[in-house]
Amino acid sequence: MSDPAPGGSRAGDVARLAQAARDVRPLQVPDGTMARIRPMQFHDAAQVAALHQAAMGNSLWARLGHGFLTQLYQALVNDPRFLGFVYTEPDRPEHERIRGFIAGSQDTEAMFAAVFRSAWFLLGPAALPGVLRDPRVIRQLVRTARYFDESAPPLPVPVPAESLFCSFAPDLRGKRVSGAINQVLFDELLQRGHRYVKITTETDNEGANRQLRSWGFHDAGRFRFYGKDMVVYVLDLAESPRVQPESRHPAVL
Repeated sequence: MSDPAPGGSRAGDVARLAQAARDVRPLQVPDGTMARIRPMQFHDAAQVAALHQAAMGNSLWARLGHGFLTQLYQALVNDPRFLGFVYTEPDRPEHERIRGFIAGSQDTEAMFAAVFRSAWFLLGPAALPGVLRDPRVIRQLVRTARYFDESAPPLPVPVPAESLFCSFAPDLRGKRVSGAINQVLFDELLQRGHRYVKITTETDNEGANRQLRSWGFHDAGRFRFYGKDMVVYVLDLAESPRVQPESRHPAVL
């Protein structure tokens, strides 16, 4: 479990979560943006993998290569706990239509356990070129299972829901597409009965920390992983004026 944020306590943080969420204004989404967001599908995996690799090229999964990421996203979309959405521009060529994505989960630990158990025979060979290219990833892969315990927020209630990855084409920056696709994921989680969602990032990633705080996320704890100092943020979905219980996914579970 992560350590409480400076000045925090398990009980007190619940109240601070609610207050942080209430302190933001409703999100203004540009006309037409929501119509371009849809659930991620199996055939989207290659384009999503390319966006993931472009934005997070130094992360563990990205270092295993585009082939591995493609197989991973294909496996994830088949898991009922996975919630992925893509932002599309239909006027572009088919292989360039996906311009951004967000990947989340209702229960990250259970989801990844099921995915690696059911698709190991695809993911293993797909990861091999990346492992041979950079054998140092083996040590990080072994440690990955510890992420779930170490990143657990020190709260009196469990927070299984998580926003995992989010990436967009560089020319979309400043167009509020990121806020819209985050809202779609958070609406979906609240509709499915999740009051809280967590996101982890590096403590020195000033842009990500600033964006999360502007969304109403509360700094719920710190931990160290992969040799980096990390912070776990939690958002009280039920108290956020930006989030409404609404499903845009084919099946509400």
